[in-house]
Amino acid sequence: MSQRLKVLLVGASGTLGRAIHKELATRHEIVTAGRTSGDVKLDITDCGSIEKALAQVGQIDAVVSAVGEVTFLPLSEIQAQSLETSPYALGLKNKLMGQVNLALAAQTQLRNGGSITLTSGILSEQPIRAGTSASMVNGALESFVRAAAIELPRGLRINVVSPNVFQESMDGYAPFFRGFEAIPVSRAALAFSRSVEGLQTGQVYKVF
Repeated sequence: MSQRLKVLLVGASGTLGRAIHKELATRHEIVTAGRTSGDVKLDITDCGSIEKALAQVGQIDAVVSAVGEVTFLPLSEIQAQSLETSPYALGLKNKLMGQVNLALAAQTQLRNGGSITLTSGILSEQPIRAGTSASMVNGALESFVRAAAIELPRGLRINVVSPNVFQESMDGYAPFFRGFEAIPVSRAALAFSRSVEGLQTGQVYKVF
């Protein structure tokens, strides 16, 4: 039987976050976090907010991220420009660097052998029209996790879950994901259990 862990769940109020909470809460202590709701407030785009939230929570066994925003826009509408004004800025600052900074900051609060689980997505390898931002960010997250895994100290582990589009989200995302076989979000939540409760590191758990 697995040990009861203290898990910080970032993005707990979202579709994926709620499913992860349901999956893990029967066995572990879950501390919820979000930009506007949760046990602690945490904005992944603000390093100060990340550090403040982690300090409030104290020592933990796992950090799970179920957050990240990107822009969906046809390539023909994206021009070469500075990061500050680029449509790519949202995904790079939010889903990519937000999760990377969360992982970096979490090291100080994780107990020996603790874990970090981030979220990417199917578009890292199965691109769609208007999805260059998501594909770029998801691919970068997966590469970061593989590389970070070989350098983390104290037996810390890091993995990323790459899910397909969710059945529960198709009302908004169907026009982008024609022909994709959407999955129930509960299936994706299982991969987070695998990461939190298992022993692997540097893995991309694909839930397609």
